[in-house]
Amino acid sequence: MKTRTITGGLLALLVGLSTLVTGCGDAGSGGILASDAAEKVYVPPGEHDEIYWFMSGGFSGQMTVHGIPSGRLLKTIPVFSVFPENGYGFEEETKAMLMTSQGHLPWDDAHHPELSKTDGEDDGRWIFINGNNTPRIARIDLSTFETVEIIEIPNSAGNHASPFLTENTEYIMAATRFSVPIPQRPLPVESYGDGKFNGTLSFIKVNGDTESNKKMSLDFQILVPGFDYDLSHCGKGPSHDWCFFTSYNTEQAYKMIEVEASKNDKDYILAVNWVKAKKCVAEGKAKPFTGEYRHNYHEENMPAVSVRENGVRLLHPKDCPDTLFYLPTPKSPHGVDISPDGKYIVAGGKLATVIPVHSFEKFLKATSDKSAVETTIFDIPVLKYEATIAGEVEVVKSKHCMGPLHTEFDGKGFAYTSCFLNNQILKWELGTWEPVQDIPAYYNIGHLSIVGGDSANPYGKYMVSLNKITKDRYLPVGMEMAHSAQLYDISGDKVEMLLDFPTMGEPHYAQAIPADRIKDKSARFFRLEENNHPRVTKSENKARVERNGKELHVYMTAIRSHFKPDIVEARVGDKVYFHVTNIEQDFDIPHGFAVYGANLPNILVMPGQTKTVIFEANRPGVYPFYCTDFCSALHQEMQQYIRVSP
Repeated sequence: MKTRTITGGLLALLVGLSTLVTGCGDAGSGGILASDAAEKVYVPPGEHDEIYWFMSGGFSGQMTVHGIPSGRLLKTIPVFSVFPENGYGFEEETKAMLMTSQGHLPWDDAHHPELSKTDGEDDGRWIFINGNNTPRIARIDLSTFETVEIIEIPNSAGNHASPFLTENTEYIMAATRFSVPIPQRPLPVESYGDGKFNGTLSFIKVNGDTESNKKMSLDFQILVPGFDYDLSHCGKGPSHDWCFFTSYNTEQAYKMIEVEASKNDKDYILAVNWVKAKKCVAEGKAKPFTGEYRHNYHEENMPAVSVRENGVRLLHPKDCPDTLFYLPTPKSPHGVDISPDGKYIVAGGKLATVIPVHSFEKFLKATSDKSAVETTIFDIPVLKYEATIAGEVEVVKSKHCMGPLHTEFDGKGFAYTSCFLNNQILKWELGTWEPVQDIPAYYNIGHLSIVGGDSANPYGKYMVSLNKITKDRYLPVGMEMAHSAQLYDISGDKVEMLLDFPTMGEPHYAQAIPADRIKDKSARFFRLEENNHPRVTKSENKARVERNGKELHVYMTAIRSHFKPDIVEARVGDKVYFHVTNIEQDFDIPHGFAVYGANLPNILVMPGQTKTVIFEANRPGVYPFYCTDFCSALHQEMQQYIRVSP
């Protein structure tokens, strides 16, 4: 079967079309807006949304949580960046969460939320997200909506292809976006194409023991050729043992990549049998290899711990035959997605004129058929395109979808693909590969998200597009506008738009789950009797000040509406540690704490929690400290003093 790809003048035409459509200035919704949209998104005061939608914050380094269908922002979860709202990454309890082999890094680029799974379905225990710039993966506990663990990935650069999960969350997959010398050394960049640059696939094991806070571990890595590896997804059902990574820049270009990396007719999907790879590692076929990284974890009500790790097990494809295969796929693919039944592998080639759909059954047969092998790269067989392809969705020829990017599924036999260049979503049918509906998006849609859309059993009903450019969608606020998400109802035969709402940072990817899988498990407060923080103060009669040379430790309690001790006496040169325990045992009653002149201006302390602020007593005087989070009618009176004597 032949396929067409976008080259030369056609590429220029499509880029021009993208610019035209993006700048069209049409603030309407092109007839796609549901006539009863306002009714469908209205959530009356006091009632709850139906869906949690988790969105990456992109360059903010955080994750946000929206309620759907209202679109309301419910929470920002700090992950890879310091967060002034509650002191995350500044305060003593969470500072270690941002430690890396490069030191304490107060920022990263967060891209892909991924919900934990059981039997291929989103189970609501955890959500993972990647740090792209300094390769890391974080785990967020969905009982507290707090980041509890971050693991760094060595021998990697640009951790974009992560954190995608196996069907029962046995492993988290990660791959290098940028190939680099492994191990790192200052080779000439011009040697890239000489086989001196490589990538890695990282297999991060998830313990799953709910009593353990150290749940992730870097089990092993596989060395792969020096391409650029992109988004991945793992199989389900019949394809359970396999994970699939897209790759681009098979030309191994290192300058003017937008041109030089678009020459090959096809790039590749890399298929990996993770079960077989794990077996090879267990048999000792992986070799010890260098690699320094940090593993940070935050046990409940304890200061975060950062552990320095060194060394990994590295597996070469030649030492574990028939484990990795390349599937040619058109062209510059960004995403690869697996149908709910695990039978189809759908790639999104940004410069392709078709949406290629690979058959897992055909692929599996081809892996044992020598006549289906086209060539070999780095001891990895490259299968013939015709040997794995199930069908192609014709898109550019019929002007349905230019720049196909990312596909998700509704569980009713239909797939939805984002089309970056002509600003729309294409709904098409699995099996017939026929386009069903062109759905406008405003403007330059990147990824899309359906509730459970990458799971074995999609909830469907709602779809969100994550759009890159806002232009005329909202009131102007200067040169930089918020990014836009658009909500669609996909429950009927025809998709209808319901809502536009702005997002924080730049969402690259999103995951959604019905609220009833999480909300009843949500923590209300930390039990004070279970608080094992080494500096906890569990009652006011134990509040005190202890001196240790130039260190002053203030064991402080906070309750509506005062602190104890009331007055703290210090001397110039003292380092004062305020260990503040919120002794409330009531839901939604945090207390804030701020002291004039401290380097950390504010923390929030949840009920039953202990946190620390350091105050350097450099100048004599009387300095106030106070509660920064409204807690009662006498919140304003929740203020006391520290006196610093000469």
